[in-house]
Amino acid sequence: MSRECAACYRNLPRTSYTAKQYSKGAGVSRCTVCVYGHSSDVPPSRQSGGGRFNNASSASIPISALERPFAQGAFRWVAKGSYNSGLRCGQACVAKWFKTGAVFSKDYFALDIKAVDKALEIVNAFNELGVVNKVVKINVPEVWRSASGSHAEWAGQNLLIEPFIQNYQKFNSNTGWSDESEVWGMVMQALSYFSYHLSGGYSVLCDLQGGIYQQEVVLSDPVILSQTRQYGVTDLGPNGISSFFAQHVCNRFCRPHWTLPVNPMLHFRPVPGTTMIRRSVPTKASRPYVESLFVSSRVFS
Repeated sequence: MSRECAACYRNLPRTSYTAKQYSKGAGVSRCTVCVYGHSSDVPPSRQSGGGRFNNASSASIPISALERPFAQGAFRWVAKGSYNSGLRCGQACVAKWFKTGAVFSKDYFALDIKAVDKALEIVNAFNELGVVNKVVKINVPEVWRSASGSHAEWAGQNLLIEPFIQNYQKFNSNTGWSDESEVWGMVMQALSYFSYHLSGGYSVLCDLQGGIYQQEVVLSDPVILSQTRQYGVTDLGPNGISSFFAQHVCNRFCRPHWTLPVNPMLHFRPVPGTTMIRRSVPTKASRPYVESLFVSSRVFS
């Protein structure tokens, strides 16, 4: 059962309120963040240093890389290329696209961007809180379109393009699995927990994966679990949020006053991979080999 907070006017689940506040009734109850979330606990989000952007307008992806991607999942392939313009010219990038083609992928591209935008807000707030003395960043992808001169099978195809991440590893998943064998794994668990507190119990940032650099950690492909399942097939909804906290054990980077759900339960088997609520989709045959695919920055709309 949800209720609108009398202070911030967000429609939030019952778990976002203390028992005392909830007993005050609709129109009076204030969520936990509004009651306890002083500026030192939930700093205002600014679009500061949390984003890692393409800073380029074109890239080249070898067709051999597209035909034999270095990573793939149930729906998506990932191939490596390089930027050939802008501030990142000559640097490595990755292209991500859906096995089922542009028609199927349209909504998923949009949801990917939506999840990243939300993740960026959370990461900026977390950085401002100063939990650690390093910066957490999010790779911010853009939807680019292959050039008209590309091979006929690829011309006009939409791909997500973002900077390449070195030393890629996974810290937690969207089913509650986590690897806290190293310090950054504990930090990522605290970040996921913080996202729940920041949202007043509405959402959790998870499936955190990326690379550790000297002054920062860079994440890619974040998942947002939400009470209303508005972030696509990887958003496991309230059951996903409950599963996360059923597995979570607070560490030294968590704050004792952050909001916790009441009686979380395990609804999914904790696994390292990204769990999706699948849909039935068609597949496409592999494409013939050509030398390379050029893509340019045309944001999908």
